[in-house]
Amino acid sequence: MQTLLPGIAVERVPTSQLTAAVLSVTGRTGDPVLFVHGNVSSSLFWQPTMLALPDGYRPLAVDLRGFGETDPEPVDATHGLGDYADDLAAVIEALGLPPVHLVGWSMGGGVVLQYLAERPAAHRAASVTLVAPVSPCGFGGTRGTEGTLCDPSGAGSGGGSVNPDFVARLAAGDRSADSPTSPRQVLLAHYVKPPFVPPELDIFVESMLSTRTGDDHYPGTSSQVPDWPGFVPGDRGVLNTMAPVHFRITSLAALSPKPPILWLRGTDDVIVSDTSLYDLAYLGSIGAVPGWPGPDAWPPQPMLGQTRALLDVYAAAGGQYRETAIQDSGHGPHLDQPAGFRAALAEHLAGARQR
Repeated sequence: MQTLLPGIAVERVPTSQLTAAVLSVTGRTGDPVLFVHGNVSSSLFWQPTMLALPDGYRPLAVDLRGFGETDPEPVDATHGLGDYADDLAAVIEALGLPPVHLVGWSMGGGVVLQYLAERPAAHRAASVTLVAPVSPCGFGGTRGTEGTLCDPSGAGSGGGSVNPDFVARLAAGDRSADSPTSPRQVLLAHYVKPPFVPPELDIFVESMLSTRTGDDHYPGTSSQVPDWPGFVPGDRGVLNTMAPVHFRITSLAALSPKPPILWLRGTDDVIVSDTSLYDLAYLGSIGAVPGWPGPDAWPPQPMLGQTRALLDVYAAAGGQYRETAIQDSGHGPHLDQPAGFRAALAEHLAGARQR
């Protein structure tokens, strides 16, 4: 099927890291705005937002390695989201972009954070927008706003946390709606707030199905252990890049210059929240995962508080950030509440121009 909306073009861009697929809006020039997608998706999810961006901006969206049409290079999770962050830097360099407005969704928000943290004086961010970003303490297995490990091994995070039937359906190219674990149904139940159905649903399903599966990609490796919840993260593949033993952004205070940051999130997000349906500690607390050792040993991860703590330190060091919670919205506010999302993004971009 045709996956590009009218007005969108794709280019494969050779970089020092790999050859990356980059979407653009035909004929648009101006300050570049580079969109970074989340896990089990691709740049295709950004197309409606790109087309709606105000005049004076050049919308671009990149496929991360192993997603969409970018080269499926293996993912070394021991660097956290570093492989993706390095790829992002290489795309910015290959395109010769001036200071760029970066917009990262979910895992893509973590990619943007690691890109910045590893290049405090060399980043090219004119502004940053984090859309339902993964916690800077990783996904799963931590407690408190400081992100203390519940277990030194990072148990409860990484490649072992995924539903195997969902992975099998991804690998098989399942486009059906006959199971809660089909990509289509996962999108409708978790990426957006039900009962919203995106007009581009079929395109977004194709985007999800572009995810490479396996040990080097999604979900990655893991090992079984006898203690709850029964697995520890491995060192390869997508989900392990966000395990707290591999991914941890402790501070952005050293950034110079310090781009303004907008943190956008949906109030009804079930993926990145303090009551995440993907956090085994929260699932244990509601009886959905047996054997939970209790709130003293393994409380639900305060994902929002962890992100807020990082950004508060950034503000205390002279940076600027704003948190905007979009009502009646799920994990993809750019999808289920596009008007509110686009207004907040446009205001943020305009404000960054005036600095």
